[in-house]
Amino acid sequence: MILLIILLVLLAGLVAAFLYRLVVLREGGTAAILRENPAEADSGWRHGLIRYGESTLVFFKLSSLRLGPDSRISRQGIEVESRRTPVGSEFDIMTEEIVILSVRDGRRRYEIALDSGALTAFLSWIESRPSGRSVRGRPS
Repeated sequence: MILLIILLVLLAGLVAAFLYRLVVLREGGTAAILRENPAEADSGWRHGLIRYGESTLVFFKLSSLRLGPDSRISRQGIEVESRRTPVGSEFDIMTEEIVILSVRDGRRRYEIALDSGALTAFLSWIESRPSGRSVRGRPS
């Protein structure tokens, strides 16, 4: 009997986490496919949503039950290192119109796959960031 109660409580917790994540994802964002590097060739890609904030970009995986974002990238620290088109088996989850950006935030490296509209929004978000001087002078 106690085991059944424990299982029901765990199941209720999982359902609550799933519903919360569903609500968070329905609030909107930009569709993206992201992976952390280094990664093995053609693996590690995760579908999700990105949201732009004043100081960070957050990524929510579609297949995660984490209550918060799965990845955070600092707006001030981000550097776009290169861009490319999908290759090999990446075409199984991407189309020819997708552009893959290799970005770095400090020591962390990511690849972000975006369509043309999302790419424009991402690059605009980076280019419109305040200069480092104005950010340092602001109180937190």
